[in-house]
This record gives sequence, C-alpha cells and structure tokens, in this order.
Amino acid sequence: MNSGLPNLDLEAIRTFVAVARLKSFSAAAQHLHRTTSAISYRIKALEDRVGTPLFVRTTRQVTLTSAGMVLLEKATQIFEWLEELPDELRQVGNNVEPHFKLVINNLLYDAGAAAALLDNLSRAFPYTEFEFRLAVYMGVWDELLHNGGHMALGAPGFHTINDDFRTHALGTIHWVFVVSPEHPLTQVPEPLSDDDLRRFPAINVQDTAIRLVKRVAWKLSGQKELLVPDLQTKLLGHLTGAGIGFLPEVMVREHLRAGRLVARRVVHPRSSSPLSLVSRQGTTGRVCSHLQELFVRKADVVMPLLRHVDVEDAGEISQATDQSLRPAIVLD
Repeated sequence: MNSGLPNLDLEAIRTFVAVARLKSFSAAAQHLHRTTSAISYRIKALEDRVGTPLFVRTTRQVTLTSAGMVLLEKATQIFEWLEELPDELRQVGNNVEPHFKLVINNLLYDAGAAAALLDNLSRAFPYTEFEFRLAVYMGVWDELLHNGGHMALGAPGFHTINDDFRTHALGTIHWVFVVSPEHPLTQVPEPLSDDDLRRFPAINVQDTAIRLVKRVAWKLSGQKELLVPDLQTKLLGHLTGAGIGFLPEVMVREHLRAGRLVARRVVHPRSSSPLSLVSRQGTTGRVCSHLQELFVRKADVVMPLLRHVDVEDAGEISQATDQSLRPAIVLD
C-alpha cells in the first residue's frame, strides 16, 4: 500500500493521531499511558521530520494545521489497513483471489442484476477487488485472452477457444426479426427477402474485439448500418423505427404482445446464439468456484442475467473436446 508516509516512525504517527483526535497533549498522554512531556517531544520530532508544523498550539486548545489534516487522513487510512491486513492475508491464504475480473456479454448485461451479483460477491469475499467489464461478441474472448479476464459470462459458443479455457454451456438466445408497427416492411408480403430488407438500415451493437476479428451480428451487402453502444439502445432504435434487425425473442416478447413491435418472417432468419460461462483451465480460486456454482445450480442471484437465454438448450454440453467445433479465431 502506498501510504505517502515513507520512513516515519509508526509510534510517532500513532501519537499524532491521538493528539489530533483528542485535541489535547495531556489527554493523549493519559490515553497512551505516557507523560505529557514525552508526547510533546514526539510530536516536535515528527514535525521536524516532515518539515512543517502539524498543530497550532494555544493555551486552551490544540488544532490541526492544513498539513496536519492531510497527515491525519493518511494516517487513518494506514491504521485501518493495518487492522484489516490479517483478515486480508488469511483470505489470500485460503485461496481467495485478491482481484477478480468478470467479463459480461452485452447480450446478458443488466445493471440491476450485475449490482445484485456484485453485492453477493462482495459479501462472500470482502477483501477481493472486483471488476466487471462489458464486452460484445468476440470482445468477450478478447478480454479473456488479452486483458486479464478471469471469467466470462456469455462467451459466444458452447466450445472453448483454446485449451487455456473451459466452458459451461449456459443456453441459447433465439432471435426474432422485428420492426415498429408503422414501418413499411409491415406491408410487404412474407417471407421478406434480402432485397426487401436491405433498403432499410440495420441496427447493430459493434463488436468490442480489438485483437480478434470482429463479428457483424446481421448486415446485408449494400445495407446501411447504424451502430449503437448496447442492446438497450438497439431495442429503442427498433421501437422508434430508426432501423431493422433481430432482437432476442425473450427481450421483445412483451413489446410484441403490446403491439409496440411487429415480428416478421424473413427468408434468411438469424441462427440461434449459444452462450457459455468460461473460466481458465487450472483455476482453483474460491471466487471462481463460487461463481461457477451459482450458475451451475441456477441460483436466484444469477438468473436475471440469463433472462434472454433459453437455459434448456444447454443440455448436457459442458466442456469442449472436439477441436473441429471451436470457433475460428484470426489474430490481427
């Protein structure tokens, strides 16, 4: 920990904190079982060491200078850290990861559900620093391969990208082609051909992959594309009639029932998207195991993150063993 207090006597800092909080040299002396003169000497030595007064002394009271207030803030952080250090070290000794990065596919992300999961993890592992990262399509694998992700929720495919990872099938997202009720495509006979569709902009969420080849969700040759940052914005674009495309069937179900969107059959429907929970091979940390257990048993805290997924499709698929089934990866 960078305390900002190099080469300072810890007991001198403890004495300083006592005087600052009690606002009295004599009260601090009584609290620390020292003489008042010993307290005064130690504070004067500390001030000489840092090269600036820490207290304004009057006959009636002792108050902090600006430098003293900064030192009190830093010193308080140090003593709080020292008190927590044994528990933090025990957690590391018990095979709990000190830092854990979870990558979440944009298709599954929900702010409330993510916050609930973060609360669950923070309560179970109070000294672990958690980082949630949002990614799109191959960007999920990119985070695992190149940005230190420990686990990914919703990696594309049921099968691992290479032997460094293992997968647990979560289920499948089924897509439906939808437009707003006022859209011209509602008047075109079904099934809609590619020529019918390419006249209107496709709304897509851009793949966040940097080192891996990006995927395009759905776009026809010669079709205008509208790129948005997340799935919720894409949904709103469909509702307003800004563009067309496919959305998760579960996500649009209520909008279809309410007439806010209209589903249309197309000649070339979008294939379903299998998604997996991915972790590193050989990972035995307790945070990783805890998360895996939550998803395997479909705990209540994680099910909102799977709201768009048909979990029955996962079947018994777990870890990829057939090299031919792995998605092709091309590095830039």
